Order: sequence, then structure tokens, then C-alpha cells
Amino acid sequence: MFTGLIEDVGKVVSLRLNKRSAVLGVETRLPLRPLELGASVAVNGACLTLVKKGRRTFTVDVSPETLDRTSLSGLGAGSLVNLERSLRLQDRLGGHLVTGHVDGVGFVEAIKQAGDFIFFSFRVPAPIGALLVTKGSVAVDGISLTVNECSRLRFSVAIIPFTLQHTNLRTRRVGDKVNIETDLIGKYVHKFLKQQDKL
Repeated sequence: MFTGLIEDVGKVVSLRLNKRSAVLGVETRLPLRPLELGASVAVNGACLTLVKKGRRTFTVDVSPETLDRTSLSGLGAGSLVNLERSLRLQDRLGGHLVTGHVDGVGFVEAIKQAGDFIFFSFRVPAPIGALLVTKGSVAVDGISLTVNECSRLRFSVAIIPFTLQHTNLRTRRVGDKVNIETDLIGKYVHKFLKQQDKL
């Protein structure tokens, strides 16, 4: 479990794609010594398992399911990725509950400056759009954000300067793919209501 508060923007040092899976190497400023092998790390919002670590780099395996549901296969050496270590029970929940189980991929549709804020609009598949609500929570590449406006196929968020400077959103351009995870509580409510309609 994660909070969506990005701890570091790491740099991809390697991505080795196999037939259906991948091995990803990332350079980071996070303290790796306390992390045990098998620990969970969110990379662009996808929960991955630490399988190897060095002084400033770590390696994670990427399963076929994760490759299918995320944009990780499009990473290359030098790509910037948002990183967050898993939540500890005594930590403050400053963002929202993020599982690291990405629902699907969206696309940056527009980027507009308005004063000190940057407004990002994302296009998403209809099943993801159905789970978004105005002023609700969403994770974009692992970043906990508040939905500004939404419709069936798109939503927008307002990015403050701090978030822009401390995440990989600063490198995003129109057309880029991003990982989307909708709010966990919203998913359960949506499923419950659909089941009630069938009764």
C-alpha cells in the first residue's frame, strides 16, 4: 500500500524485455540499505518487488500482467520514474490509499498554464472514466492527485509548482502515456451499486 506522495524521481538505467516479462533497473537517491529484498516499491505507480540492490540502484521484476496494464514497457535508459516506498502503519496518510495496482494507461491530452498552476488533461478508457468523480482522488504515475473535472473519457488535474518540480510530470508532453489508478473506495462503491442494479 502507498500514499501517492512521491519520494524521489529515479532514472531508468536498464530495461530488459523478455518474451512476456521484464527486468527493470533504476537509479535513485532513496536510502536502499533499510529495504529488504522482496520489499515493495512503486515505480510510476506500479507496485513492484525489489529483487536486487546496490548502493544507488535497485532491480525489480515486471510481470506479464503489469506489462499489459501499464506503460512500463515504453521506458528506456534515462527515463525518469516516480518512486515511493511502501506505506508503514505509523506513517501519516498525506495523499490517499494507493494500492500500486494500475487500472490502465491514459494519455496526456493537453497541458495548459494558468498563473502558477499547470492544468493537465488526460484521455482514459471508458471503464476508467466511469470510476472518476470530480474532487475525488486519482493516482497518475503514482502521484496522488485531485480530479478537477471529469467526463466519460477524460479528466483534468491542477498541478501546484511543488508537485511539478518533485515528480516526472515536469517532463511530460502531450501524447505521453501515463499509468492510472482510480480510487480504491470508489471501485468498491461502483461494484456494489452495479450488483444492486442486478437484484
